[in-house]
Amino acid sequence: MGDIMTKVFIDGSQGTTGLKIRSRLNARDDIELLKIDEDMRKDIDERERMINSSDVTILCLPDEASREAVSLIRNKNVKIIDTSTAHRTEPDWAYGFPELDTSFRDKIKNSNRIAIPGCYASGFSAIVYPLVSRGIIAPDYPITCYAISGYTGAGKNGIAQYEFVDRNRELDAPRQYGLTQEHKHLKEMTAIPKLSRAPFFAPHICDYRYGMVVSIPIFADMMEKKMTLEELQHFFANHYEGEKLIKVRDVGYSNMIGANNFAKRDDMEIEVNGNDERLLITTRFDNLGKGASGAAMQCLNLALGLDETKGLKVGK
Repeated sequence: MGDIMTKVFIDGSQGTTGLKIRSRLNARDDIELLKIDEDMRKDIDERERMINSSDVTILCLPDEASREAVSLIRNKNVKIIDTSTAHRTEPDWAYGFPELDTSFRDKIKNSNRIAIPGCYASGFSAIVYPLVSRGIIAPDYPITCYAISGYTGAGKNGIAQYEFVDRNRELDAPRQYGLTQEHKHLKEMTAIPKLSRAPFFAPHICDYRYGMVVSIPIFADMMEKKMTLEELQHFFANHYEGEKLIKVRDVGYSNMIGANNFAKRDDMEIEVNGNDERLLITTRFDNLGKGASGAAMQCLNLALGLDETKGLKVGK
């Protein structure tokens, strides 16, 4: 769109992700942020007017409200970037993780409908999608995913619970949840890598604000293409070669992986550890960066034909 200011409306700007996105857009000189009157935020007619007056509308809403917002579109040129789970597995929507392969990036660039991945799903698919698409593991491999996240991923109510001065002492330690194996990210974690067997998923919320580690263990003797530790590291390094927001570390880079080291960054790190029999692949990133608002800004940049890292914080 050249030097023309892009009009962006955030529908649902009061939640955790919406507030982060609004802060990022306010800092940019190429964006005109359309602001709805506070007392009209839930007025359907005013929301419809704002959506159709924008070049891009970013949805930071619950699923049903996101679907409602999409139904309000009258201007066919409006681009929609949805941060909810509502459209992530819809075939007509681009899945907002451009690094998975060139088809994902091309679809984001050319689509008016972009769904931002879930935070856990981002770390999961970054590992599993290449393994399945390149035939390293079978689609029915019995995947176990162990993950930990800072409490900002729990939304406004969860954040308030953790930051309450007289909070329950149980919150001092990590807490496992999603115990029924029905976590909302499982649908895309199965669909995007094209798994025929849903993974076993064990997420944990912990007493720190920002950061996430997603871990996938692989047994070498169960791989379709058996690889050593070094070979698997080279595989991921080649797959993500040239990417600005994903770094694949050398074997032995860490002896411990801290979940909060990527706080307030928008990139992601992949490490391959373990040994030639039992391989451990991890992703480390900020659950509100590459796992949420940073991913939305990356997709916005791509959709507008800009450098995808514009306005993003990338570490070394």
